[in-house]
Amino acid sequence: MHFHLPWQSKKPAPSGSSGYVNVGYFPNWSIYQKGYKPQHVPFAHLTHILYAFANIDPATGAVQLSDAWADQQIKYEGDTDASASHLCGNFNQFLQYKKTHRHLKLLLSIGGWSYSANFRGMVQPAQRERFIESAVRLLADHGLDGLDIDWEYPQTREEVQAYVALLAGLRQALDAYGQRATPGQAPYLLTIAAPCSPAQYKLLDVPAMDRSLDFWNLMAYDFSGSWDAAANHQANLFGGAVSVSKAVNDYQRAGVPAHKLVVGLPLYGRGFDGTAGAGKPYERVSQGSAEGGIYMYKELPMPGAQEHFSERDGASWSHDGSQWISYDSPKAVRAKAEFIKKHGLRGAMFWELSGDLPAEHERSLVRCMAQTRL
Repeated sequence: MHFHLPWQSKKPAPSGSSGYVNVGYFPNWSIYQKGYKPQHVPFAHLTHILYAFANIDPATGAVQLSDAWADQQIKYEGDTDASASHLCGNFNQFLQYKKTHRHLKLLLSIGGWSYSANFRGMVQPAQRERFIESAVRLLADHGLDGLDIDWEYPQTREEVQAYVALLAGLRQALDAYGQRATPGQAPYLLTIAAPCSPAQYKLLDVPAMDRSLDFWNLMAYDFSGSWDAAANHQANLFGGAVSVSKAVNDYQRAGVPAHKLVVGLPLYGRGFDGTAGAGKPYERVSQGSAEGGIYMYKELPMPGAQEHFSERDGASWSHDGSQWISYDSPKAVRAKAEFIKKHGLRGAMFWELSGDLPAEHERSLVRCMAQTRL
């Protein structure tokens, strides 16, 4: 369905191949249990919104919205047109906010952890073509500025090659659509969420992928969790088998220019109970408030806990004597902002926006990153 978008012809051009970015993921499910809606997004401190997630039909490869009611139909204040051809929902809210925040770019993110198994069909050329055609149609129908692919994770040589072919096909189709629909404007954006575990990114054909991408959003978090025997930092800048700096260095050695690397930061913490701290055994994963072991950043530090930061590791945490929670504090964010500036990286990305404090709060991490990088 092509919705009536009366302002679509006036859509500002997507950003080009340069310029600092501050990117935030907005999951469509956040409007439910978390009550986090487009109106809560700190637009003035962000350059790109990655709207998560679209799904993939495993039978055909077609990209499809995962929650049409949230994406297109829910009525917000000011939505008075009840006709089937008028776009409502979260998409319309973001398009309306773009009118007053002309710098903002809105991308549709496809896949994510829950839907990534449906990428397996991309090894079939017919499914890849269906994916590409349907993804570009969703972009056109909703007035979007680009696409973000989150495939977690290609495992076989055939899947790795299919990923390269998928991105190349998307880049070609986006450019062709842009030449038809918005001639003279900057190309539509194509980005991916990229792994930071060496076991995962060393499987990828990074140079071939890079030819199609505007930038790489490094998922620089979840370095430690319930799968480990010891409590440890989940998003450390330095040190250890997995770190932000190691991933950045490895992607650069594989051929990605510094200005196309975006460092991801968590807006949540991972908790461990009955432990003395980093590198020490723990009794159990914390219960968490969002899910097992997970706390939203805006809840941290917990009452009675002291917040700490290590310059050596570029990591922060809280500890109350028993419960140890790894998360990024404002000090950690400022250290990462300086790292980004020092190494000429493209910018920062946050997963995901509902976990942050409101932008007017001095401990808001999105605000802290935006202000520190200036």
